[in-house]
Amino acid sequence: MQTMNIGRLAELAGVNIDTIRYYERQGLLEPAARTASGYRTFDRADLERLRFILRSKSLGFTLAEISDLLSLTSSRASDIGAVR
Repeated sequence: MQTMNIGRLAELAGVNIDTIRYYERQGLLEPAARTASGYRTFDRADLERLRFILRSKSLGFTLAEISDLLSLTSSRASDIGAVR
């Protein structure tokens, strides 16, 4: 699976890098894997999870409610479609 850095993830999701870091601190995104030099790396599942968070926000859910929705999934992103 191909990985991306935080800048590329932010670009693909249309958010600021600080937004990704904030969601990570809040537990909405799982802590990113790190390279040997300490850079965060993300994969497609992280992008899908971030897009789910953003869609949920646009529908009016609070971050706490989004956290509850995400807790319904059994893995990082493979079951997010089941929440629908």
